[in-house]
Order: sequence, then structure tokens, then C-alpha cells
Amino acid sequence: MGLGDKISNKAQEMAGKVKEGVGDATDNAKLQAEGAADQAAAKAKQAGEQAKDAAKDVFDK
Repeated sequence: MGLGDKISNKAQEMAGKVKEGVGDATDNAKLQAEGAADQAAAKAKQAGEQAKDAAKDVFDK
């Protein structure tokens, strides 16, 4: 996983947390759901990148 990807994924995750928090504070269910979805998407990307890195490590040996 490249550094740019890590930063981008973490930024998306943090933005999702903020969005979800604002939705909680304002009682906005749509914003809460969008924030949770953003976080889930970022975590899925991170997991995919980690799997790619692990596979690369295995096949580079």
C-alpha cells in the first residue's frame, strides 16, 4: 500500500467519523448513515490494500 493510499483512506475514514458525529449531534439520520458508510468504505479499501501487500510479500520470497 502506498503512502498516498494510506493517507487518502485514513482521511476518508476520519471524514466519515466527523460526518457521523455531526449527524449524531444534529439528529440527522441521513448524515449519520453517510458517515458510517464512508468509514466502512475506507476500512474496506484499507483491508484490500493490506491483503495486496501481504500477497506481494509472500510471492516476493
